[in-house]
Amino acid sequence: SSAGYAVFPTVGKGAVGVGGAFGRGELIQGGRVVGYCSLTQASIGLALGGQAYSELIFFETPEALQKFKSGDYTFSAQVSAVALKSGASANAKYADGVAVFTMGEEGLMVEASVGGQRFSFQPVAVARDVSAQPAPIPQ
Repeated sequence: SSAGYAVFPTVGKGAVGVGGAFGRGELIQGGRVVGYCSLTQASIGLALGGQAYSELIFFETPEALQKFKSGDYTFSAQVSAVALKSGASANAKYADGVAVFTMGEEGLMVEASVGGQRFSFQPVAVARDVSAQPAPIPQ
């Protein structure tokens, strides 16, 4: 059970020494898309390579959701992602009011560092109903 969730279908992450990640998504509340959001992340350290993955963020309470919707939201270092696989929802724990899941392209599991991710939110003028679409997490 959650107050809402954000879906980022593709997050691109890459590094050559200094790295970063970026993605665009939608915020769903009460079965309706209520806005668009973007994700950015910067990292410094010895790193080389890149990956693409999907990210799904559940908000535990209306307060956590409202904090995200305030427009400038950052994950604390304590927030970590669960690699999405069958049964993952049973193992997920909320931290700081959010539960985060990731899945690599082609359905491969991916562990992604999400601490320090920053988000922005832009509400839509007219919410779009998505309640008839399948749930975002496989059961």
